[in-house]
Amino acid sequence: MDFIWIFFAFTCGLAVKTVNLPPSIGFLIAGFALNFLGYQADDSLKMLSDLGITLMLFTIGLKLNLKSLFKNEVWLTSSLHTIMWMLITFAIIKVLAIVALSYFAEIDSTTATLIAFALSFSSTVCVIKLLEENGEMRTRHGKLAVGILVIQDIVAVAFLVFATGKTPSIWAFALLALFFIKPIINRLITFVGHGELIPLMGFFIALGSYELFELVNIKGDLGALIMGIFLASHPKATEINKALLSFKDLFLIGFFLSIGFSATPTLEMIGLALLLVLVISIKFGLFFGILCLLKIRCRTAYLTALALSNFSEFGLIVAAISVANQWLSNDWLVILALAVAISFVITNTLYRFAHSFFSRYKTFFHQFERQTCLAEDTFCQPTQAPIVIVGLGRVGMGAYRAIREHGNTPAWGLDAESEKVERLSEQGIQAYCGDAEDAFFWERINLAKLELVLLALPKVIDSISVSTQLRSAGYKGKIAAIARYDDERTELEEFGIDKVFNFYAEAGVGFADESMELLTSNNGLNS
Repeated sequence: MDFIWIFFAFTCGLAVKTVNLPPSIGFLIAGFALNFLGYQADDSLKMLSDLGITLMLFTIGLKLNLKSLFKNEVWLTSSLHTIMWMLITFAIIKVLAIVALSYFAEIDSTTATLIAFALSFSSTVCVIKLLEENGEMRTRHGKLAVGILVIQDIVAVAFLVFATGKTPSIWAFALLALFFIKPIINRLITFVGHGELIPLMGFFIALGSYELFELVNIKGDLGALIMGIFLASHPKATEINKALLSFKDLFLIGFFLSIGFSATPTLEMIGLALLLVLVISIKFGLFFGILCLLKIRCRTAYLTALALSNFSEFGLIVAAISVANQWLSNDWLVILALAVAISFVITNTLYRFAHSFFSRYKTFFHQFERQTCLAEDTFCQPTQAPIVIVGLGRVGMGAYRAIREHGNTPAWGLDAESEKVERLSEQGIQAYCGDAEDAFFWERINLAKLELVLLALPKVIDSISVSTQLRSAGYKGKIAAIARYDDERTELEEFGIDKVFNFYAEAGVGFADESMELLTSNNGLNS
């Protein structure tokens, strides 16, 4: 049966990829198909799903800045959204109960509150996968979305404690000892080197923290998240995250399959699930409106709200606990499972067109933006530097240093990660924070002063998006980009990028050229 799961997951994932949709939608379809054919999930699938969620939360923590959770645009947005959403959704459910719509007719106020609460959360798995697939985890809207999700996860854990009656034991205070042994953990991570022990170390810490928190009656997934945050400052945090990436993606297939296995729907249930999905537009409107009121740029607010416009797998957990306590009928578990799955499909589909849609209707969205914005979103252009390097990773910083050594033409760097920009600025590097995929960003600066834009971005889709925004804003200079493979290089050249470098091939050429200089200098000495 395990092979059947793999076969269906691969086939459905490949099928949706051919129509330019994320494979995770195919995995959801595979789960429903297997369920329809009579297959049942067993413990191995649940184990894979749990492993995937634990690793995902751990890797989120590795990339999370704890200070960001205390920003108004994170905690206040999450709090206001939950309160307003529950009031509105409760009212809608009661109206449907009054008109005696099927399954709503017998809902009392307690049940309506539970359903509204279950639907208030956005899916951590869906949103993180969405951001990762689009290379937007470290963008302004990506970090906002993740911060809001973490706040929601904390609320979720609090509900589980209340609903299950599982209160932390007195030994939970012993977890404070982690602060004292952190230097030992850091030295251990450093000692393991860069080989196969790195992913094993990641598993050890993630699963170890899960078990440790479970021992003191605290949700283990919360322990994995906290431990990831705890180790986020370690120099190898990024390396551990990359080492776990493939494992996490593989295990999360089990999660998407399990959603399909959880539902045995009727046509009536599908209709009610679709009805619930319609209120996602309210979720988007609330997130967008609150973020704009808190002085977030309209594009950032739009992308954050769109990414969070789905229902969460946590809704199924709430529903399952409610069914066990006889607060909710079992049929509602199936309806909510369908609504969650459909919301995943809708979010993944709509987000593929998010950037182009915003570019087309940016004037409409701009009218909701406040006249003043947060200090983090302001930008002061360096006027004497005609070269900008977009993306300050290893390749981008290599290009920046090479241009500085050349000495004739100054350059500045642009990156969406504020923490990285702050760190580089302290080193004397002209680094600035900004989202290069934002059309308004390029419209707010003087493009006439720019002669060359270097796109040191890992994904082709990002380079194409930035180039599109540059050209639409009226940029007339040259654009260079990097590619990893020959087909990517061809795609960028056909798109109109002036110069494309295959950095694997170019690294080999540079290595050979500089090495040959050793022979030249040697011959000079011998003569």
